[in-house]
Amino acid sequence: MTKAIFPGTFDPFTIGHASIVKRALTFIDEVVIAIGINDKKNAHLAIQQREEMIRRYYRNEPRVKVASYSSLTIDFAQEVGANIIIRGIRTVKDFEYEETIADVNRKLTGIETILLFTEPEMTCVSSTIVRELMRYGKDVSRFLPEGMEQPKR
Repeated sequence: MTKAIFPGTFDPFTIGHASIVKRALTFIDEVVIAIGINDKKNAHLAIQQREEMIRRYYRNEPRVKVASYSSLTIDFAQEVGANIIIRGIRTVKDFEYEETIADVNRKLTGIETILLFTEPEMTCVSSTIVRELMRYGKDVSRFLPEGMEQPKR
């Protein structure tokens, strides 16, 4: 069984992230969306809100789980029994950075990393941008996957 974690984002519910999970499920048995715990007090959404949004969106997809983590990604992958780490990338610069990290992870732990580009129309939209727009009360519904409501503050 192939089990992967998709870590490293505080708000993994934008269209780009959803497309990566959808593509990953075509060749991976189970994906754990791993939400990094943000210790900052000014986080727009609490960890519980993010988890609930993701669970609600994937409620009809039993192969997607949600978990929060505060340790290193590779430690968390081993903790949940994942043998693959999925990383979403938007630019060539992201790719070069992630490829280097993937090589280090593979050498240290033997865990493979799969790098998936987000859809071309989402290359300029990151969860950071969505978070900032939400902070200022802007409508971000066009950046959310179809069927997902804009979160309430």
